[in-house]
Amino acid sequence: MQAEIEDELPESESLYERLSLVIDRGQEPVRIDKFLMQRIEGATRNKIQQAIENELVLVNEKTVKNNYKIKAGDKIIIYDTNTPESSEIIPQDIPLDILYEDDDLFIINKPVGMVVHPGSGNPNGTLINAVAYYLKTHCPGLNEDELPRFGLVHRIDKNTSGLLVMAKTQKSMSDLAKQFFNHTVHRRYVALVWGNFDEDEGTIVAHVGRHQRFRKLFTAYPDGEHGKDAITHYKVLERFNYVTLVECRLETGRTHQIRVHMQHIGHPLFSDDFYGGDRIVKGTIYTKYKQFVDNCFAICPRQALHAKELGFIHPVTRKPMLFSSELPDDMRLLIEKWRKYSQFKNAED
Repeated sequence: MQAEIEDELPESESLYERLSLVIDRGQEPVRIDKFLMQRIEGATRNKIQQAIENELVLVNEKTVKNNYKIKAGDKIIIYDTNTPESSEIIPQDIPLDILYEDDDLFIINKPVGMVVHPGSGNPNGTLINAVAYYLKTHCPGLNEDELPRFGLVHRIDKNTSGLLVMAKTQKSMSDLAKQFFNHTVHRRYVALVWGNFDEDEGTIVAHVGRHQRFRKLFTAYPDGEHGKDAITHYKVLERFNYVTLVECRLETGRTHQIRVHMQHIGHPLFSDDFYGGDRIVKGTIYTKYKQFVDNCFAICPRQALHAKELGFIHPVTRKPMLFSSELPDDMRLLIEKWRKYSQFKNAED
């Protein structure tokens, strides 16, 4: 299979950058909005004030007002966005699979093949184009300036299916963004990977960053010399001789994290054409087996990865929320085919 370039922006944390600074000794008291406007390149006082009002600026881990006067020793954290604003999004009438909705947020089950956010290779037809249309239709009073990116808080890859949470208010968006950034969101994925595991569960710790030569790919840096820290916990769900069904729980959410981490430990995701899973990795290659695997590739011609569970604290009610989605047909049929093959092989042996 020919690897398709995914022109999607990175997932999760890369939506929100965080700037931390500690006020120097000897700093005279000055309004925080004025101070930050002078310290952050390209910032306007209006944007700084909006960020403070939307609780994206913390002083000593607490929210403050625009007229707060900084003092020596104050630790300031600023959450900032780095994606296009809503004015650049064209609303499009595209069906959405909404599993849950209230006044503050909604949960979407994203299908395979849908890019989350418009990019150079995908100017429209994305999930955000669909969300923009949905919100304009169902929330006609929505102010785009108050809800940038139509509530986008995190992403999953184009050819990964599963759950996404979208905010419907700026307050919800700010709160959820901080939960994602601080790694307190529960995310459980199901994946079919090549090979058998010696252990029933484990943890992968290796930085994930762009490949030094092939910039469209990401790779693992176990010594931490490049990239950002990344932690994936995995557990074996079912063994099928040459492939294994696993669940992966993300402690961090780096771009392609599960795909890169699994490749790093020698278990690339089945049918992953970016990271070597689109060829026979395990098993003796003979005609019947090759035909069987080719048929499996045809059933699921994308990385066999599904974002099955998503949990977080509701930004308004503060109640724990947990959502789950069923495996899509391609992965369900793929797993069933391998299960039958494994049973047949075991009976033969």
